[in-house]
Amino acid sequence: HLATSLPLPSERDHLRPRIDLIVFMIDIKSKYSLKNVEASLAHVDASFFLGKVCFLVTGVGRVNACSIETNAVCKLGEAYCSPVLFCELELEGIRVVTAQRLLRMLQICAGHIPGVSALSFVSLMRNSDDD
Repeated sequence: HLATSLPLPSERDHLRPRIDLIVFMIDIKSKYSLKNVEASLAHVDASFFLGKVCFLVTGVGRVNACSIETNAVCKLGEAYCSPVLFCELELEGIRVVTAQRLLRMLQICAGHIPGVSALSFVSLMRNSDDD
């Protein structure tokens, strides 16, 4: 399910499926994109930041067209203890790998991978990023 911003409309709460993972997409070519994500973060319950949120930064293949510094997005990920994935959606191979990574994250967050919780998964990602 896609939403352009948060909060989600409340009139359909009874029809909405359980939310296992929130992926905030940030277009590196649009400052508005980052501002929209930052505004939406205030509407996310704090418990989701324990392994059920990630930031997906798109458009990283065109460095000369960037309006947002990657450092700003990395700081956002650190502030919310959430992983940051960088990708170029126009390249099929990268798009496929990114989709596979997101699907695996969703499987973990939904509890479909025995022995791995969303919190332990994010902890593992964080440790590998720090090395």
